[in-house]
Amino acid sequence: MEFNVDEIRKDFPILHTKNMGKDLIYLDSAATSQKPIQVINAIMEYYKTYNANIHRGLYDISVKATEGYTNSKEKVAKFINAQSYREILYCKNTTEAINLVALTWAEQNLKEGDGILLTQMEHHSNIVPWQILSKKKRLVLEYAKVENGVINMDDYKKKLENAPKLVSFTHVSNVLGSINNVKEMTKLAHTEGAMVHIDGAQSVPHMKVNVKDIGCDFFSFSSHKMLGPAGIGVLYGKDEILEELEPIIGGGDMIRSVDFEKCTWNELPWKFEAGTSNIEGGIGLGKAIEYIEGIGIDNIRKHEIELVRHAIGKLEKVEGVAVYGPELGKDKIEGRAGVISFNIHGAHPHDVATIFNSEGIAIRAGHHCAMPLVNKVLNEPAVARMSFYLYTKKEEIDKAVDTIEKVKKVLRIKKHR
Repeated sequence: MEFNVDEIRKDFPILHTKNMGKDLIYLDSAATSQKPIQVINAIMEYYKTYNANIHRGLYDISVKATEGYTNSKEKVAKFINAQSYREILYCKNTTEAINLVALTWAEQNLKEGDGILLTQMEHHSNIVPWQILSKKKRLVLEYAKVENGVINMDDYKKKLENAPKLVSFTHVSNVLGSINNVKEMTKLAHTEGAMVHIDGAQSVPHMKVNVKDIGCDFFSFSSHKMLGPAGIGVLYGKDEILEELEPIIGGGDMIRSVDFEKCTWNELPWKFEAGTSNIEGGIGLGKAIEYIEGIGIDNIRKHEIELVRHAIGKLEKVEGVAVYGPELGKDKIEGRAGVISFNIHGAHPHDVATIFNSEGIAIRAGHHCAMPLVNKVLNEPAVARMSFYLYTKKEEIDKAVDTIEKVKKVLRIKKHR
């Protein structure tokens, strides 16, 4: 179908509201995306017409809720080309999905002295769980270097020679916008005998992801970054791996049988989902995937490439602005996602974000839950960030870039030399 951003925006009620008395310009989709009315209505319909628990009732609305929830897993599986919905585990978000890998596979398979390899561009969610586990089990934790906005592949290969048991890395940096060659990185890690987990929070909403083609063992992402509701995320795991793992949360729905001495586990994926599920979250995520598929994930990616090309072109002309990330030349834009972090010389990013807000523009400022990357690699206390999605317009980017001059004026920043 033809991509028409103006038509798409009609589906997003919040984009027609005011912020500080001005039309809202939302440039923080890397933190969370806005929701189309189709997703909002799907959740409302569940609550209004078939709110019931799943897997428990023989009455009609329980059956309908069960079907809606299970069908959402089938949609997720198809969306990322998993083998079946048995490989799709629901949890709260990407963070919990990564912790689930740490507390199941890693906890059950790693021993003292074993290695875990990460990269310097990871979100805290893909650092902290491994630090906790490494301290507990006396594991060796290493980081592949990031240089010029990308992973240093020579350093990555060198550290793989230390034979880590697990390699975990992001598909797309939420600070740099770098798109990593996860297929190659996975193949290299497997050659050295490592298991591979990929943080896909910033990739699945924006570009085609095929877990079979990538070949990874685990892949995690969140609903709220891809037009769906908050409070539900996805952990993909290969069927044969999940089958061998022991669950870490016990209770209802994850069991096949229980007596006073022992219990047996339910089949996949349910053995990892104890208690009442986030039913409305699953239904909302399923509807979000339907919406994305209706627009076309390739169309979304093309739109974001054009937005990044436009934004970089504009920012390059503004004096005193530093832009972070890989290969800033316009011919290299395809290697970047719709995330642009920047700083204005002489202005703290928090002040920048505050002044942007006064113009109705929502951007993010800080370390973006990637403190080691921002502080140690970029050598900055914080950065400002604009991030885009299918509903972002070039005119909104123009307004944001124009606001940089207001920042300079308000903060009395003299001409940069």
